[in-house]
Amino acid sequence: MPQPANPEPAPDFDSMLSRKFGPEVANYFSGSPLNRVGFLRHDHTFLSQALRHPSTQFLLCKDLQPLLHATQPGRLGFVKHAVVEPVMGEDPYASTEADIMAVWNSTTYTPQMIFLGIDEKAAEGLRYKNKKNTYSGAPYFAVDVTPRASVKAACEKLIEGLEAKGLGFATGRVMDIEAHDAAIYAEARQLLDWNARNPFCAQCGQPTLSVNGGFKRTCPPKDLARAGSGTAGTLSTTAAAPVDETERPPCATRKGVSNVSFPRTDPTVIMAVANHAGDKLLLGRQKRWPPHWYSTLAGFAEPAESIEEAVRREVYEEAGVYVGRVVIHSTQPWPYPANLMIGAVGQATPEGERIDLGNDPELDDAKWFDFGEVREALRVGTSGLGEEAGPEYKEGGLRLPPSTAIAHQLMVSVVNGFVSAQPKM
Repeated sequence: MPQPANPEPAPDFDSMLSRKFGPEVANYFSGSPLNRVGFLRHDHTFLSQALRHPSTQFLLCKDLQPLLHATQPGRLGFVKHAVVEPVMGEDPYASTEADIMAVWNSTTYTPQMIFLGIDEKAAEGLRYKNKKNTYSGAPYFAVDVTPRASVKAACEKLIEGLEAKGLGFATGRVMDIEAHDAAIYAEARQLLDWNARNPFCAQCGQPTLSVNGGFKRTCPPKDLARAGSGTAGTLSTTAAAPVDETERPPCATRKGVSNVSFPRTDPTVIMAVANHAGDKLLLGRQKRWPPHWYSTLAGFAEPAESIEEAVRREVYEEAGVYVGRVVIHSTQPWPYPANLMIGAVGQATPEGERIDLGNDPELDDAKWFDFGEVREALRVGTSGLGEEAGPEYKEGGLRLPPSTAIAHQLMVSVVNGFVSAQPKM
């Protein structure tokens, strides 16, 4: 299957940075065409107008899988407000956030919705002016239409209607759609998944409410679901004193600046490690991978650890190799479920190149590969997991990840001169 192209990097103006470090590298799942205008997420007047504007696009997700275009392979399928309105119900932004919390009932199910941003290049878009500036663009939202709870029937009817028109939802990891669509989906998936994983307050255990366009969750002081339950949040010693049963127990998250829960992103290091001579690359493989398939090493950064330290620790733990100098190459948002892949290039110390897999059993094998062998594999032996390599690939040769993987970009960089400064490809 042909791999989609990676997004275009930022414009490479003649600058000190571009002259010294070369052009920026943009990886798959980055390069979103949307301006997130995060400072407007709390503005319910803006969100309400954006919700119903004729230019607004809705990305529907079922079980976190996106709707695909019916006739354009590699593109997402977006719908208009009229299509998704039966599932969404009334305008969720018709009231202010404070008013919504005052009448919030945790037992009432509402499909999760995320405000993704605006496409400022759209020919026809919403024009919104706040106190200081005017913002123009086509708004984008993501909506979870997984059939469940009170909207189960409405979601099933919606999905049946889409399927009757030839539309369907993706299966498996979505790595074969156009780059800009992939970036939009990555934002949608990560926020939908985070909201689904965090329905309760980590401090008091009470249900939380999604706010700020889906980018925060708060622990409201009241919940109408408590009315009549006999579980008053505040008990009085005076029998005549009224008791508001909707009040919830005190929670530390309602005080100071820590009054909300923010989306989680897990920093992960992934590194191409060259030997000290600068002519071999360290690659490893997991047992579950296809035969002859190798990639760069990777692992989670730990608390109180710099990225450089994380690179050195992970390489030592997994392969027993000692790394000296480390430089950051590029990064990649990875929405499975919430990683930021921080790509780095490292170089082994002169006496630290011996491979030892005895520290951590994660790898099935690790080897030093000549740059030439890696370059040839990058030319003929790349594909997605479970897919066939190119027609020039010879059985038994090295297999590597596709161009949409940051590991691929790291390997290309190293074997083409990032380390040796002598381009060979």
